[in-house]
Amino acid sequence: MKVLLIIVSIIALVLAGIAYYFYDTHNKIQSELEASRNAQEELTFKISSLEQEKDKIKGELEQKIADISNEKEQEIARVKGTYDELVAGMKEEIEQGQIKVTQLADRLSVSMVEKILFPSGSAEVTSAGMGVLRRVGTILKTTKDKIIRVEGHTDNVPIHPRLQKQFPTNWELSTTRATNVVRFLQEEVGIEGLRLQAVGLAEYRPVASNATSAGRNKNRRIEIALLPELGEKVPLNLK
Repeated sequence: MKVLLIIVSIIALVLAGIAYYFYDTHNKIQSELEASRNAQEELTFKISSLEQEKDKIKGELEQKIADISNEKEQEIARVKGTYDELVAGMKEEIEQGQIKVTQLADRLSVSMVEKILFPSGSAEVTSAGMGVLRRVGTILKTTKDKIIRVEGHTDNVPIHPRLQKQFPTNWELSTTRATNVVRFLQEEVGIEGLRLQAVGLAEYRPVASNATSAGRNKNRRIEIALLPELGEKVPLNLK
């Protein structure tokens, strides 16, 4: 009888242990499931927040693109107005082939043959050339947020020996011509110096063949380009 009681007690203890084990395991599994559900809910919330943020950024980007597009269209329209004004104001010179005005989107260029501004082999602007520059400059002066870049160009014929002391190469001639035009636009027309650039490009940007006299005549020119302003103006005095 005692043996039976002992066996029953042992079986009861074993069953109790098994029951406790499964109870404990069940609780752990429930806790893990609860933690998993919480993690899933948190992840779902984060995904939802990211989706909302993505939609917000997308909307802001689309609006920014639309604003830039509108600004670009307005800028192109303003440049077109300047183009039309130049074409009307320089009609005679354009018809004579002395000036060519071109527009590409928000960029504009005025190309003037050498003879309308300078004597042959000289960088001094003639009185007639000053009149042309004054008319062109007065129109360009009214533009806003634009750089006015003056480029000097020559043909590929070397400088005549009698002029080489003053202009050793076409670099010096093209640069001096561009500089003199810039000075006139600043000092006589009143265009702000920060908007002006002078560049000499010698014979390295031809628009026609230098093999013919007509081509060389086209290559000897001054080009005034109206370009978009890039970045903020940097003060010259950094002290």
